[in-house]
Formats: sequence, structure tokens, C-alpha cells
Amino acid sequence: MIYLDNAATTRVKKEVVNEMLPYFYEKYENASSIYKSAREVSKEVSEAREYIAKSINASSDEVYFTSGGCESDTWAIKGITSARKEKGKHIITSKIEHHAVLNACKALEKEGYVVTYLDVNEEGLIDPKTLEDAIREDTVLVSIMMANNEIGTIEPIKELASVCKKHNVLFHTDCVQAYGNMSIDVKDLGVDLLSISAHKVGGPKGIGLLYVRKGVMIDPLINGGSQERGKRGGTTNSAFIIGFKKAVELKLPNMEKNNEYVESLREHFIDRVLKEIPYSRLNGSREHRLPGNANISFRFIEGEGMLLKLDALGICASSGSACTSGSLDPSHVLLAIGLPHEIAHGSLRISINEDNTLEEIDYVVDSLVKIISDLRSMSPLYEDFVKKGE
Repeated sequence: MIYLDNAATTRVKKEVVNEMLPYFYEKYENASSIYKSAREVSKEVSEAREYIAKSINASSDEVYFTSGGCESDTWAIKGITSARKEKGKHIITSKIEHHAVLNACKALEKEGYVVTYLDVNEEGLIDPKTLEDAIREDTVLVSIMMANNEIGTIEPIKELASVCKKHNVLFHTDCVQAYGNMSIDVKDLGVDLLSISAHKVGGPKGIGLLYVRKGVMIDPLINGGSQERGKRGGTTNSAFIIGFKKAVELKLPNMEKNNEYVESLREHFIDRVLKEIPYSRLNGSREHRLPGNANISFRFIEGEGMLLKLDALGICASSGSACTSGSLDPSHVLLAIGLPHEIAHGSLRISINEDNTLEEIDYVVDSLVKIISDLRSMSPLYEDFVKKGE
């Protein structure tokens, strides 16, 4: 199997699993209990919180553990709007956000909130001036992702956050794809809230965090006991938190070196595909792009057929977000950057990491050349296009 869908999830490292195992059958105590063995687990959870917080230059009391990126995004949006409802009922986001953000905003629209969905340019970038023009007196929150999960475009978060600070508007960024692939410093960025998920960096599924800048008031999304300093109910997920920490320990120290390698594979893939497969185009920014992301559209084909043929060859890839894999609709991200429906439908996203090899990339490109040719040979649209070209 050649796995090129690391944006959907990553393989959990053996070291991470080994680190977690004792918390299932040896150190299984509830971290909220008061006896000695439970206090020891609580101490280790606190140490993990501090370590992960430092990885984004935050303090440990600014980090709240959640079940993952979707919960963190939803909590940021609903928790802030609830806490600041007296200020206003206007939210700003973009048209290319993850559905965790978009659907939270849609849910609030049903409650009377007004949401402005910012346009992006053909590379998926948001102009800070566009954001500033959209801010109103009643704007309570802006939520813009740091790096897009489909096309890999990296947004100018520091500039966008600065615009919000100027107008006294809170700023949240979804960093689920960015964390572990680029340096993140919450103080330098100037963000108020930030979402992360462990399973994108070699950690377990079901654990993530929400960074909330000290002084920012946020209402709970999940009510319960006193866990997470009374802000997020639910028994402390000790094993997964410990696994999260171990994944970060393995990922971040080698990030720069790994990024150079991964980016070289990405560029090799893009160069070969664009050169060897006619009527293909790269989606997203070539310059401001996640190291392992390549999103390419192929005219005159359906993406589902391409993915099935790749799968038959043992190649795992996607046509967009894993959260929408059951949908027949074209990617909202590709439509937002200006692609027509018929081209957006024929798109491929690969997401490379340090475990992939040049040989794998070449095999995938060789396979794609044949697959695209075969699919086009069965396409009436392509046949008509060729005839008209002649």
C-alpha cells in the first residue's frame, strides 16, 4: 500500500502506542480522583499539557483538551458567540473553511446570527483588506484557517489577526492541518483562539485542543464537572493526552528537516504530473503551500473513477476532505477558487509525509498517466473536445 492521504489522518507511531498502553491497564485511574495513584496520573497529564502548550508558545492554562479539531472549532465559534452575545451577532469566516467551522456558523445563522463568508482569490488566499472591509460594529468573531485542508494554501494569519485586533474583534484559526507542518507561535501570530488535532501529527484519533488566550471569556460547549478548569466536561482522556504529547515529541524536533524532504517529493510529483498529463492544473498557491500537499484537477474525468482505479493499485489518495467523502457535490473549496463544477469533480489531493519515498511518488505518477488516459478514452466530453480541436 502507498499511503498519500496524510491530510485525512496519519499513522500512529509505535512509540506513541507504547507510551499510551500503561494508561489503559496500569495507570488507569481517573485523573480527577484524589488518591495518590490518581494524583500521579493527573501530574503526568499536567506535564503533557505544559509540553504541548510550549510547542505553540502558550502557557498551560491557555490549553484545553478536546476530542479533536471538530469539537475545538465548534467550541471556539459557539463558545465565543455565546459569551459575547451582548456585543453583537455578526461572525466572519471564509468560503474555504473546514465544515466544522462552516456548519457551526450555519447552525448559528438559524439562531439569528449573521455570517459573512469571505471570498478568496484563485489561489485560495484571503486579502486582509477584504476582511477589514467586512468587519462591523457588531462583529464578535472572525474564524480563518491557517492552512487549507484541501488545496494546502497557507493564509496570512498574522496580518488577518492584526486587522481584528485593530477593531477589537476576537480571532480564531483552525490549525489542524498546519500544526506539525509549520512553526506556530500564538503570541507572534496574535491569535485569540486556535484549534489542533493529534491524529494529524502521528497521534491518536479522539484528542485535540483549543488554545484560548488568557483573558478571553468563552462559554463551555460541553457542560459537566470541573475538568479542564470547568470549561469542558468529561472524564480526562489520560491515555490519549499522553499519546498526543509523545506524537509531538517525535514530530516537531524533526519538522524542518522532514519538511525539506517532503517538499522535494511534492515538487517532483507536481512537475511530473503537469508535464506528462495534458489538461491538468494545480489548485492552490504554489508559493504559500503546505509542504506535503498537492491538489490537481484533470479535465474530462470524474474523480471517483480515478480514486477507485488508484485504490485497485494500492494507492490511497482523496479528492478532498475525508469529512465529505460520502458527498457527490464538488468541493466547496475548488468552487470558491473559481473552478467550474465539471473540472472540480475531476480533482485529486495527495498529502505526503516523511514516510513516503521518491519511488512511491514515481509509481503513482506512472499510474496516473495511464489511469487518466484510460478514463478520458471513455469520456464523450473528451472525444468532442478532441474533435473540435481537430
